[in-house]
Amino acid sequence: MVWFRRTSREERPPSRVPEGLWVKCEGCREILYRKELERSLFVCPRCGHHHRISARTRLAQLFDNGEWKELFGNVYSTDPLEFVDSKPYSERLKALREKGLKHDAMLIGVGKMGGRRVIVGAMEYAFMGGSMGSAMGEKLTRAIERCLKTRTPLVTVACSGGARMQEGVLSLMQLAKISAALAKLHQARIPFISVLTDPTTGGVTASFAMLGDINIGEPGALIGFAGPRVIEQTIRQKLPEGFQRAEFLLEHGMLDMVVPRGELKETLIRCLAHLSP
Repeated sequence: MVWFRRTSREERPPSRVPEGLWVKCEGCREILYRKELERSLFVCPRCGHHHRISARTRLAQLFDNGEWKELFGNVYSTDPLEFVDSKPYSERLKALREKGLKHDAMLIGVGKMGGRRVIVGAMEYAFMGGSMGSAMGEKLTRAIERCLKTRTPLVTVACSGGARMQEGVLSLMQLAKISAALAKLHQARIPFISVLTDPTTGGVTASFAMLGDINIGEPGALIGFAGPRVIEQTIRQKLPEGFQRAEFLLEHGMLDMVVPRGELKETLIRCLAHLSP
């Protein structure tokens, strides 16, 4: 008599629970109802952990009534170096676009925030870890030039692992390109506010993410150039508790403030009102 028998997937009855209905919090490991998490702007109501969100969700949260218009949507990455690692870079790009991520690692939107016209660039971590390639650098540079032409404030929301290695020096060139464009924005006295979310590392931190007139971090966000593990292996010392987290950077003068997501929009509105003539 067979007491136990392993059933195959084909024999199991289909689940009636919709996929994605529940989410495990990365902070407290609690199982959360997705609708409840959405109502709290994807901040855990139990432990306050700020979950990563898409660029479109971020723009909808920041603009008045969630209404905005995309800019420079026709700029996208190519494969000029014909780079191949485990698979060709061109195939990676094609697969991401088929998933609906056609805006590369940054989505540029224009709309109103507190009744004031603002251009916002939000990074998309789902697109190759939010890595900065030549297309993203071009989109952000064009956004800065648009701000210069129309005297519109600029807000960026960084969420990135750094420069995109598949584009080599073409990616690294974007650091200088964007920084030079931001210098012109500063000379024209047009406000630029940088928001740094989890994670903001590598070349993005080393370029525009730290160049804001005001730099704002989200609670608990990992912010730095090299990762903590790399630094520990290099200096062969144990790093302090909370090293490279937003609160640590605030204490050491690298950030101007740390703002919870629920208060971010109102904080940006107040800062823009203070910086704008």
